[in-house]
Amino acid sequence: MNKLYFRYGAMGSSKTAQALMIKFNYQQKGFNVFLFKPICDNRCQENGKSYVSSRIGLKSECLEFTKEDNFFDICQKHMIVNVNKIQKNVIIVDECQFLTKSQVEELKELSLFLPVLCFGLLTNYKTELFEGSKRLIELADSINEIKSVCRCGRKATINARLNDGKIVCEGEEIVIGGDDRYEGMCYHCYKTKLNKQNKGS
Repeated sequence: MNKLYFRYGAMGSSKTAQALMIKFNYQQKGFNVFLFKPICDNRCQENGKSYVSSRIGLKSECLEFTKEDNFFDICQKHMIVNVNKIQKNVIIVDECQFLTKSQVEELKELSLFLPVLCFGLLTNYKTELFEGSKRLIELADSINEIKSVCRCGRKATINARLNDGKIVCEGEEIVIGGDDRYEGMCYHCYKTKLNKQNKGS
């Protein structure tokens, strides 16, 4: 069904793996799937091509977008949308928290003609909503949490940024990294670790 879908979860919740599995499922049914990721996510590039890659080894070539890109223009370039023709096209966006407000609004308009599925984080390391995620909450037709667990077994809701094992509370919003830089934590463990840090400093 043509809708704007938002699937969010903490770090390590299998967001990317689920995005890639859904891409595979659509392709098996004969759909053309256009997979996007922000250009700032440069973790997986080979031979001049960009890929979306999950922790469990799934990988797929993708298109990149910048904050200046317009998704209407991108769709026109790749002939993703033709309002006068029934198509079997799908858009999937990984790391959708890095979308701008305007880009989310563009994707909402495009979802009138084809399914648009967005996967990403809800909040940054300061526990504040990302611009893209905030607008997706406001506009998405379907919103679902992809749950993950903290080391203690509680549900992970915090995307803690780490530096030498210590929680970081200041700095730029966008610092790309994997398990060595970020960890999904429950609020209890996050506050406990942070309080211990503050007492020791």
